[in-house]
Amino acid sequence: METIYLGGNPCHTYGMIPAVGTKAPAFSLVDKDLKEIHLSDYAGKRVVLNIFPSLDTAVCAMSVRRFNQEAAGLDNSVVICISMDLPFAQKRFCTAEGIENVEVASAFRSPTFAQGYGLQIVDGPLAGLLARAVIVVDENQNIIFSDLVEEITNEPDYEGAISVLKK
Repeated sequence: METIYLGGNPCHTYGMIPAVGTKAPAFSLVDKDLKEIHLSDYAGKRVVLNIFPSLDTAVCAMSVRRFNQEAAGLDNSVVICISMDLPFAQKRFCTAEGIENVEVASAFRSPTFAQGYGLQIVDGPLAGLLARAVIVVDENQNIIFSDLVEEITNEPDYEGAISVLKK
């Protein structure tokens, strides 16, 4: 169980975020067109998992916009922005915002993602949603960067995540 904060008030997650150096847990998510996607679909690529509660919050939306800009210059890499938002809302957001360089995926049908990555919030006002985190997976699906944002209203460490991809 991890402790995170919402406005300084403690909340907890289902488990622990996977550590750097471990194999990324397999997952099945739903993309904006209702197609299932799996971590194995990205074998041989580096994958940034930008995980957050909901696109309907300013910080979450900002993280998708920022990674959309950053992703345009990355070789052999894909950014997947993951929340519990329904695929319809994710598609609407991407269309309205002109988001084209990242993929969005919903964990609404995949409790194993939230649990396997230890990021499901289990108490507090955001219970049931995902905590804010960034995880970078290399071509062999090993975790090379992991950042659980302690205060959920703060932005993630964009520079840290992008810097491991430029090595």
